[in-house]
Amino acid sequence: MKKPIFFKTDEEIELIRQNCLLVSKTLALAGSLLKVGITGDKIDKLAEELIRDHGAVPGFKGYGGFPSTLCISVNDQVVHGIPSNIPFNSDDIVSIDCGVLNNGYYGDAAYTFAFPEVKNEVIKLLEVTKVSLAKAIEMSVVGKRIGDIGFAVQQFTEKVHGYGVVRELVGHGIGQNLHEAPEVPNYGRRGKGVLLKKGMVIAIEPMINLGVKEVRHSSDGWTIKTKDGSPSAHYEHSVAIGLDSADILSDHSIIEEAIKNNAELVGISPKK
Repeated sequence: MKKPIFFKTDEEIELIRQNCLLVSKTLALAGSLLKVGITGDKIDKLAEELIRDHGAVPGFKGYGGFPSTLCISVNDQVVHGIPSNIPFNSDDIVSIDCGVLNNGYYGDAAYTFAFPEVKNEVIKLLEVTKVSLAKAIEMSVVGKRIGDIGFAVQQFTEKVHGYGVVRELVGHGIGQNLHEAPEVPNYGRRGKGVLLKKGMVIAIEPMINLGVKEVRHSSDGWTIKTKDGSPSAHYEHSVAIGLDSADILSDHSIIEEAIKNNAELVGISPKK
């Protein structure tokens, strides 16, 4: 049976925005802490403290049995990586996905960070993936369809740049549940799929591989990796569908400010 789409009032969208901003602050904290030698475990603990200090709870911890506050996915890990005690290296890319729950609503966003010795071809993957998210958001207006969002990502990342667009994992609606209808794939056909209307709030999250689009599941039951071992990039914003433009509820700019102040990270500043 088709899942219903829950339309949000302006007041509900503001609650989601508050949570998305806390998510963004948490990702900014991670961006300030990331350095060679630190572990995902350490960052995860401090992220949980920050979220709870703001009166919220981690949105991922315990969700379906997930053990941590953050999903920390390194290099060929696409998403759902479990924070570990393995120190980060100077040539790692680190995708961090965070969710929070407060006042009955969720917030969700993600960002991929790069250390200084990451290869240029991998930096370009991050830049292209980041631009594809912006292109998808441009399509997130009343009257467009879900297929327009997916087409924007796929056309730019796969057709123009030859990257692999993950099919098994998609974006989603967000509200009182972390994952709501509609699903938001990163591939699709223009003019097809669910019609976008005011009051819809969706999380758009391109997951793009340097190599093939296929993925595999790790033995931990959570981590998704690229099938060929190539690096994967992941960026995510939660947005409310708008009349003329989408209302972006999360904020990557505070994350990028943290990166700018962290000499051990490389900024990702692509041009369209």
